[in-house]
Amino acid sequence: MIYSNIPMRDAFLNSLYEFAKLDENIILISNDFGAPALDKFRHELPRQFINAGISEQNIIGVAAGLTLKGKKVFVYSIASFITLRCYEQIKIDLCVMKLPVTIIGVGTGFAYDVDGPTHHATEDIAIMRALANMQILCPSDSNLAASFVEETLKSDCPTYIRIDRGAPKILYGDERPNLNKGFSVILEGEEICLIGCGTSLHIAMDVANKLKDKGINPKVIDLYRLKPINRKELINNFKTTKKIYAIEEHTINGGLGSIIAEIITDFKLNNLSLIRMGINDDSLYSYGHRKILQEKNKIDAESVFKEIIRGAYEI
Repeated sequence: MIYSNIPMRDAFLNSLYEFAKLDENIILISNDFGAPALDKFRHELPRQFINAGISEQNIIGVAAGLTLKGKKVFVYSIASFITLRCYEQIKIDLCVMKLPVTIIGVGTGFAYDVDGPTHHATEDIAIMRALANMQILCPSDSNLAASFVEETLKSDCPTYIRIDRGAPKILYGDERPNLNKGFSVILEGEEICLIGCGTSLHIAMDVANKLKDKGINPKVIDLYRLKPINRKELINNFKTTKKIYAIEEHTINGGLGSIIAEIITDFKLNNLSLIRMGINDDSLYSYGHRKILQEKNKIDAESVFKEIIRGAYEI
């Protein structure tokens, strides 16, 4: 099924609903949210849906208990709340026990822009990848988000899926990528490589189109699995690359750019130059509309494009 013009959240939940109809052990826990996709569970599969209210720490404990009883549990909440508010519970109840609970965090980066820092999910990659046994997925379109359902149902470890709001441009059609690979090359190119995930992948695509007009053909990589990283396969795609731009709507500390920096360091890829483009400490807790916040941190398409053009002659 192609999920065109459907928000990533609804694409994932609709796909999960189809599996849940065939398996009564699939349980969805939410905390006081309303959405058409949630209503389908609430009305048609009431024994498989739990509205646990505003109690994120308790939700993780309940999810762990149900999983120990043989249930396949999915937790849906705002990304900033379900990661930061109950970090200890995720560590102890899920990661230490290695329980295959799937956490769906909606509203990555500045998605809940005007709600301010309380709702911004700008540190979630950094903290979640610090946990052992945790898998992190970040879909860039609704089709990819929907395909993650089957992946997580087969998983033997906890999974965090960070989902943006809205319905981004479709990048993946009927042929879904090999999820075990962990990334897709969206555009082939040489010398310059743009890497993004989720909303930043679409920024990278906009930048690539601007660069093509200047006669520069960059490679664009969608790193949709942020942990574990298929490091050797990823490195194979850097063979013709001299400069990498890691673009993220996340703190510059510990996110996508840090992942690439660690790979470059660990494998001694001294021929590669890395430019990390993310949210700096001095503006991490800012207020404003998403576009304004992106521009402030120079992670909007125009700012990234200008930065690449400035450095083009240094390749």
